[in-house]
Amino acid sequence: MRTKLRTIIFFFCIFTTATLSGGAQNGKSYTLFSPDRKIELKVETGQVVTWQVNHEDTEVIHPSSISMTLSNGEVLGHKARVSKTSQNYIDSSFETPFYKKSRVTDQYNQLLLRFNQQYSLEFRAYNDGVAYRFITHRKGELTILDEEANFRFTADHKAYVPYIEDMRGGERYSYSFESFYDEIRISEMTTDSLAIVPLLIDLGNGKKAAILESDVENYPGMFLTVDPTEKNSIRATFAPYPLAGEMGGYNMLNFVATQRADYIARTQGDRTYPWRALVISEQDSQLANNDMVQKLAAPCRIQDVSWIKPGKSAWDWWHNYNLRGVDFKAGINTESYKYTVDFAAKNQIEYIIIDWGWSTTTLMESIPEVNIPEIVAYGKEKNVGVILWAGWELIQKEQDLVFPYYSRMGVKGFKVDFFDSDDQHMIDIVYEMAQAAADNKLILNLHGMKATGIQRTYPNILNFEGVKGLENFKWAPMTNGQIRDDHPRYDVTIPYIRMMAGPLDYTPGAMRNATRAIYRTINDNPMSQGTRVHQLAMYIVYEAPFEMMADSPTDYTREQECTDFITRIPTVFDETIVLDGEVAEYIVLARRKGNEWYVGAMTNWDAREKTIDFSFLGEGTFQAEIFRDGINADRDATDYKKEVIRITANDQKTIQMYSGGGWTAHITPVN
Repeated sequence: MRTKLRTIIFFFCIFTTATLSGGAQNGKSYTLFSPDRKIELKVETGQVVTWQVNHEDTEVIHPSSISMTLSNGEVLGHKARVSKTSQNYIDSSFETPFYKKSRVTDQYNQLLLRFNQQYSLEFRAYNDGVAYRFITHRKGELTILDEEANFRFTADHKAYVPYIEDMRGGERYSYSFESFYDEIRISEMTTDSLAIVPLLIDLGNGKKAAILESDVENYPGMFLTVDPTEKNSIRATFAPYPLAGEMGGYNMLNFVATQRADYIARTQGDRTYPWRALVISEQDSQLANNDMVQKLAAPCRIQDVSWIKPGKSAWDWWHNYNLRGVDFKAGINTESYKYTVDFAAKNQIEYIIIDWGWSTTTLMESIPEVNIPEIVAYGKEKNVGVILWAGWELIQKEQDLVFPYYSRMGVKGFKVDFFDSDDQHMIDIVYEMAQAAADNKLILNLHGMKATGIQRTYPNILNFEGVKGLENFKWAPMTNGQIRDDHPRYDVTIPYIRMMAGPLDYTPGAMRNATRAIYRTINDNPMSQGTRVHQLAMYIVYEAPFEMMADSPTDYTREQECTDFITRIPTVFDETIVLDGEVAEYIVLARRKGNEWYVGAMTNWDAREKTIDFSFLGEGTFQAEIFRDGINADRDATDYKKEVIRITANDQKTIQMYSGGGWTAHITPVN
């Protein structure tokens, strides 16, 4: 992935209160503009370092302090004396073969402040936001006690807050990174609760700001909490380093810290640190096609990526191994998996997953009912790859044996589960695991871990969970016969917030679909909230280079028309365009692969009509295979209508989505 880079010294994007040449500066002001000059980033140095962000006439955040506290009592960012500055305009791009677009444009103005105390702060101003990070220039090792990152908003804005709500083993920093969004004012945020990133703020007048991080390596991830001493202020907090712990939590699969240090990281003294970023949008559609995390992530470290194959996978766990019309007892056994291989081969599905339950207490041994070598060999005959599930602890413990052994056997990768932490210890494990998997040409799907840019650095990590996906429909809480959680609203919120961080393993594809009135939680025969087409549209709307087909092969065979549509949708694309949308309300999105387009639209529980302008198609005549909500989808959510029409770039089409509904199309040029 070679990057074309053009660097221009940009003298007019920086203004200071004093000349920048000469010796150390103290108590200075610096202003950095985005290339389009809509965003203004102000940095003040002196007793403390602060940053302030404006977008045109909107003050996004007041001056907010930045610092890093070391174990020797030194505070980087206090009494800050600037010794050197540099500023550049960067105009570059890089290839992204496993993403929602094939190439990302990376253009920004950069300010680098070097301080006498052997550290620097790097600031970037993009047209879609700003970012900064610390850089230390020290020999030996540093111990970081804490990092201060503040976001002092200018008013009591509405926020979309993804709270931690199910701590593993009761440990404050052990969590799956799956959260619904509390839509509340900043002042209503609880002072004793943590939230995960991204977190979205509604600035008013159509503008929004999202707090993000990227390039989190050898360092803990960032949580957010409201500042009890500062009105309308959100601040970062970090998990202290775990000194002791034990396996516990869910089914004894989580590491639960029993003792944490008084520091958050021990790390090398000469390094860059994670980016703190603020994405700013003028309309919601920009949030659903944002590349900030990709742009800030470290470049790819895998020289040859040709072996990495994105695609879909048949998945056994959600439908609880239910197969009908077979001559064997369905379950976690060789016969069921060979049947699933046959289904995948027939439908040109690239993978199957053998999920939880196939191994004993070691990954080097399977239970008697499951013959892994036989299944892998059978899949190879049918051109279907096999992915194995494993808890992170066993992978980490047996990695040097497991990865080479299964790679030689022909296994294509692992779904690694229950990380449920992003302190420095766990982040180090993830990076080590990613490199070891790449060395053995294995792809990874990480569950219980959020995306923070490592997917660019190690593109063999094709997907992350970190989302309240379809599995939650198996146990969604009910109150007086009514659903407590509003999943269709969540479904059209995450494209604007969670998906900014990276791909998500929502695991769509339910063939049992329910209206709000008839939905029930049934573990063995689970159903989804919303219509069939709502589920189909997820395969286009949700970014997932490694995408699940969650329902049973026998259900997909019964619904072959829908199955054929799903399996024709790629999982990586050359171009993405968001046509229309509003956070938590609806989304209309188009993606291109080669000369074919895929359009997906989804709504919350509110039925609505929208008009799609097809001018993005360009010249020529196209055929559109359309799946839309059936006329009775408000009563029976499985009802849909398929139609095939001709269409051109001059056309506009009004679509109707029923409650919890959707609309989707596969558009191909007519020869």
